[in-house]
Amino acid sequence: MALDPSFIGRSYPPTEPYEVGREKIREFAIAIGDANPAYTDAEAAKALGHPDVIAPPTFPFVVTYRAAAQVVEDPELGLDFSRVVHGDQKFGYVRPVRAGDRLSVVVTIDNIKSLAGNDVLTVRGEVLDGTGEQVLTAVMTLVARAADEAGE
Repeated sequence: MALDPSFIGRSYPPTEPYEVGREKIREFAIAIGDANPAYTDAEAAKALGHPDVIAPPTFPFVVTYRAAAQVVEDPELGLDFSRVVHGDQKFGYVRPVRAGDRLSVVVTIDNIKSLAGNDVLTVRGEVLDGTGEQVLTAVMTLVARAADEAGE
């Protein structure tokens, strides 16, 4: 069943703050194979003008994906998560994510469309620090695959 386009523009409450830790940044950098010292060495980050280590550009997926769960789990929307694949992800930065940041995310459904029977859902997450200042905007596209003719 197609998703209801009247959900476009619906926003969800801000998430509980996620405290970005140096170790989480280090673990993420290692997991993605990025040896940039600004991700693991506070002095290297400071030499680049940052107050502490910074996170790799895709690190906010950790926070924004959790926030997008509000959309995915919204019973009124009726999204069948068993049919969902992650279609695209984009980040638009105001500043880098830093160790010590306390990030909250406000998620909004930006678009719902149907393509070849598949529902395509665009979700925007505004990532704010503990002072309410914007750090970045994340845009995630989710595709709910159409059921095949056997209903699977």
